[in-house]
Amino acid sequence: MTTMAAVSTRTHTTTPSPIGPLTLVAEGGELCGVFMAEHRRGPDAAALGVRDAAGFEDAERQLAEYFAGRRRAFDLPLRPRGTAFQQRVWRALEEIPYGETRTYAGLAAALGDPLLVRAVGAANALNPLSVVVPCHRVVGADGSLTGFAGGLARKRFLLDLESGDRLF
Repeated sequence: MTTMAAVSTRTHTTTPSPIGPLTLVAEGGELCGVFMAEHRRGPDAAALGVRDAAGFEDAERQLAEYFAGRRRAFDLPLRPRGTAFQQRVWRALEEIPYGETRTYAGLAAALGDPLLVRAVGAANALNPLSVVVPCHRVVGADGSLTGFAGGLARKRFLLDLESGDRLF
């Protein structure tokens, strides 16, 4: 039985990045959200918890290293909230190597059912840990950029960063 004292408090902070400010959200010492400005399907302000920069130092450092081209994978305690299927998709996203992309169909096939393309796309769209769980590495069947909660310009920036084609 869960008591009120056992319930974790959500906190958030904002950190600068080359793709605009990122709002980091944590619960119980685990990162549960990374949201960009104008983030589609992002949480409302009440769901972010209290503003408190304490406890985000490692996430901020790793994000800065990633954007500087010195980090290819994140090593952070994560707590994304979602259905069992969404969790499977998000774990599969973490398996896509830095600098590579996968198609929605390829991701569905890797999950064991090529007919799940739309469901994979929907789960990808609801990824609460943008950048850290690399949903930006999923592209259309023809390699085109499709849907990204932070907009296609940010997706292009992240893919260019990872390919070494940095324009900044």
